[in-house]
Amino acid sequence: MFDLEKLLRDNIRQLVPYSSARDEFKGEAQVFLDANENSLGSPLTKWYNRYPDPHQWKVKEAISKIKGVPPQHIFLGNGSDECIDLLFRAFCVPGKDNVIINPPTYGMYEVSAHINDIEIRRATLLDDFQLDLVHLENLVDENTKIIWICSPNNPTANSMNRQDVEIVLNNFPGLVVVDEAYINFSRHKSFIQELSDYPNLVVLQTMSKAWGLAGLRMGMAFASEAIIKIYNKVKPPYNISQVNQELALKALEEVDQVNDMIRQLVGMREALARELAALPIVRVVYPSDANFLLVKMDNARGVYEDLLKDGIVVRDRSKVELCEGCLRITVGTEKENMELLEALASLR
Repeated sequence: MFDLEKLLRDNIRQLVPYSSARDEFKGEAQVFLDANENSLGSPLTKWYNRYPDPHQWKVKEAISKIKGVPPQHIFLGNGSDECIDLLFRAFCVPGKDNVIINPPTYGMYEVSAHINDIEIRRATLLDDFQLDLVHLENLVDENTKIIWICSPNNPTANSMNRQDVEIVLNNFPGLVVVDEAYINFSRHKSFIQELSDYPNLVVLQTMSKAWGLAGLRMGMAFASEAIIKIYNKVKPPYNISQVNQELALKALEEVDQVNDMIRQLVGMREALARELAALPIVRVVYPSDANFLLVKMDNARGVYEDLLKDGIVVRDRSKVELCEGCLRITVGTEKENMELLEALASLR
C-alpha cells in the first residue's frame, strides 16, 4: 500500500519551507516594497528588476491546456535534472535508502543518487531492452524508495511495455518515476492521464526535445497534488527565471508548429534508419520512438573517431552494457543527415 507520508524523509516532513515575498503576497498591487529589489530597474529592461512568479502559474496554466492536467498537478524545474534531484532530496535518506534503475538508461539518475549518497540497484534490461520484472522485484526491499523507468529509453530509443510499467505501479509501494522526455516522438500514450489511478506515479517531460528548447532548461513533473506540494516545499524559491517563463509562454502558443516539427523529425528518423541499415558497416539499426537512433556497427569507436575528423559528432555508447558496438545518432537536419551518410559510406 502506497503511503506518501511514510515514504517522505522525516526532516522534509518537518521542514518549514522558505517563504519568499511573492509567496506571502496575493492579489494585485502597484507599489512593490517587499522583496528588496532594485526599484530603479536594470540595464536590460525595467521589468527584470522584479522577482518572477515563484510557482510559474501562467506557464502551468498554458501547459495544463495542452496536456489536460490541472496546474496544481504540475511542477516546473530547471531542466528535468532538477525534477530528478529534488525527488532524491525529499524521499531518500542518505546512506540508508536505495533506488532502482534499469540500465542502460539516462545517466543522471545514477549521478543524482551518488550526489545524495543513495545506493543504486541495477535491474539490467532484457536483451530486447524491456524491463526485467523478476530481477527488479528481487531488488526491492523496505528501503527502496524510487524506481526510475525511462520510456522511451535513452540510449536504446524504445518504449517500455505499458503492461510491465503498470505491474510495477500496482505492486511497488514507493515512487515510480516514468521519464517521458521523448514521448512526443512516440506513438505510445503518455502516462500523465493515469495520475488519478496511481498516487505513486511521477511523470517527467521536458521542453528540451520536441519543443526545441534545450537552452531554456525547462523540465516538467506531473504527479498528485500531494507530491507536487512536496516539490514546491523543497525547491529553491525562484527556480525558473522571468526570462524563461516568458519564452516558455511564447513557445506554448505555437503547438501547431511544434507538431509539424515532430512529424518532420519522425519522417526523417525513418528515412535515416533505412539509409543507415543499407550501409555495409552497419549491423543493426534498432527501432526508435525517440529523435535518435541506436546503431550497432563494425568498429564503432573507430567510426566515431573518423566522424570527428569530418566534424561530425555522434555519441559513442559502445562501452555501455547491452549497447556494445553502438553509436547513438541524433536525427539532424536533412543536410546534416546527408553529410553523416556520405561520411559513413566513405569508410572502409
